[in-house]
Amino acid sequence: MTDQAVDPDGAELSAHPATTDRFLGRSRELKELRADIARAGLDTLSGRKAPRARVLLIAGRPGSGRTRLAEELVRLVADRYPDGVLRARLSEPGGTPVPVEQAARDLLAGLGLPAPAGAAEEELAAALRAALTGRRMLLLLDDAAGADQVDALLPDAPDCLVVAVSQGPLTGIADVRPCTLGGLDTKSALELLTGYTGSVRITVDPRSAESLVEGCQGHPAALVLAGGWLAARPQAAVSDLAKRLHTETEAGADATPLSRVFRLVYEQLPAPAARTLRLLCLAPAGLVDPHTASALAGCSVDAARTTLDDLVALGLLRAVASPLPQYEVPGCLHPLLRALAESQERPAELQLARARMLERTVRLLQSCRAITETDSPQAREKLSGLPPALRFPTPRAAADWLRIRRPALLASTRLAVADGELDTLARRLMSQLVRALAAHVGTQAAAPDLYGVHGLVLDVAERRGLPREKAAALLNLGDLDAQTGRTREALARYRAALDAGREANDPYATGRAMESVGGAYQELGDHDRAADWFGRALADRLARGEHPEAARLYGRIGTAHTYAGRYGEALRNWRAALAGYRRSGDVAASARALSEIARVQEYAGRPEESLRTCQEAVEWARRAEDVRLQAAVQLRLADTLDRLGDPAAARLHRAAAERMLGEKPPEDDARPEQAANACEIRTASSED
Repeated sequence: MTDQAVDPDGAELSAHPATTDRFLGRSRELKELRADIARAGLDTLSGRKAPRARVLLIAGRPGSGRTRLAEELVRLVADRYPDGVLRARLSEPGGTPVPVEQAARDLLAGLGLPAPAGAAEEELAAALRAALTGRRMLLLLDDAAGADQVDALLPDAPDCLVVAVSQGPLTGIADVRPCTLGGLDTKSALELLTGYTGSVRITVDPRSAESLVEGCQGHPAALVLAGGWLAARPQAAVSDLAKRLHTETEAGADATPLSRVFRLVYEQLPAPAARTLRLLCLAPAGLVDPHTASALAGCSVDAARTTLDDLVALGLLRAVASPLPQYEVPGCLHPLLRALAESQERPAELQLARARMLERTVRLLQSCRAITETDSPQAREKLSGLPPALRFPTPRAAADWLRIRRPALLASTRLAVADGELDTLARRLMSQLVRALAAHVGTQAAAPDLYGVHGLVLDVAERRGLPREKAAALLNLGDLDAQTGRTREALARYRAALDAGREANDPYATGRAMESVGGAYQELGDHDRAADWFGRALADRLARGEHPEAARLYGRIGTAHTYAGRYGEALRNWRAALAGYRRSGDVAASARALSEIARVQEYAGRPEESLRTCQEAVEWARRAEDVRLQAAVQLRLADTLDRLGDPAAARLHRAAAERMLGEKPPEDDARPEQAANACEIRTASSED
């Protein structure tokens, strides 16, 4: 069967190869919209320069082809906007509004600009407006739920154009005239049907074809379903469907044309396909792949894919252009599917289908992460225990799956948490998603997504009274806040994590929280409190006999005292750190500690001692066989020699450092996922 092109609202695109990309009808609406671009606004008429972008509104019911019309308008006028086109969808298929924060983040990503993790809606909207200042761009805001969403994203750039798509008026946005869509004209509607049936069945019975168009009221999504029904039944006459629709119309006077045609198509489906279709209303973000459909319906992956392709041919699903098989539930059909599912499935069956879907997602995420750990015997054993359908052939294939399914995976976590009855599955899902993102993307690059996931973990932990998971979520959120400069917010998170860790009697969370509180105070410039909190964390580590961690904390206390100008205290703590590193046999850490001791000695006005300590640090760095560390210590030694009045020796050491760095280019000290020091999401499950 031929894949059919349908926009999320059910646009007027034909499945016939010759007309797949053709836009049908709407010439009057396009003319009005293009004229509206050039129309003088109220500000211009009053002699003022327009402060914001012009907004064009395309209003219509779901399935009226409003998105397709907007895309056609964008195609026609895009050359007037040399800086490009940005797109954002402001509602999910089920009608849930997309937060402005997420929409602004998506638009910034379209501009290639970073959006800090956890940034507030106002901050992101302001960043978007600043990025669009001075540009000439076109923004397509699809499926807006209300004026507040559009208003928050409007650029303060009069040379930009915003095309908004909504079901109703955007009251509150000045100078907007809606272009309201009705049905297609008869000629265009017949062309649409011809793309499915071929010209013969239309020309031999034009009256029945016109009667069918009239019964559909020219509604594009209804015509798409009618065309799909006829295409699947080459022996059926157009009059057959027209009569069926007429009977359906008399039986249900209050029904819409779309619901009437949908019921006719749905009732002709085989029982397994009908059940799969109605359960697709549970698909997160309206995005479906064969695994999702397989888990929802309880069938094999191959059978699910065959069913999905059949539904695409009937106009009931849209095939998404993607390297992996992926489909989208048209937004106009979502409420119809939900009503069917609620009327024909018991609540327990819907909950079971949702649980199967989440469990399948958890296992796919486990496989996605495990493929990156092939050096681990445990990971290899776990992979071998998975069914072949759940395994990824290569790490690259797993990374592609994670990237393509990312919107659906994030939506899965939101839906699982909102459900409230599947918290154990939700916790496992979020834990595996965090690990998969860290393995394939890195915690720094995935920080915006991780911030939202950790926030959901916190919601579940508070709802279920799980102090250990609450502490982990607060620590992770605090780390992300600290990385984006929100230090005071991070400090509040760390203090709350300390309370939760103590409640859970979790020594790891408690120690981490105390150290993080100290780090936040140090970032804020309160070195006395920083040293105090590092000292509390040190006492905790010493009480548990964790000497390597204690050595590191001695170093942090020494750094705090150095910043505060208490060089004697700083030296004592750094020497204690050095002794701890030497006891544990950490040669590289010993070299770094000696380098820091030399720095403090130099600050204290003892350059000769600093020189001797630097020379000892060089020797330890050589033993560690760490080229970067050797180069860093050589540069410190060169600076010390400069201060002692020996520039010639300083030049020699500086040249040696440059040779070392030239032989081995500098690399990051740690991969992003290692540097983030993320706190594991703890779950009650024994699964990894």
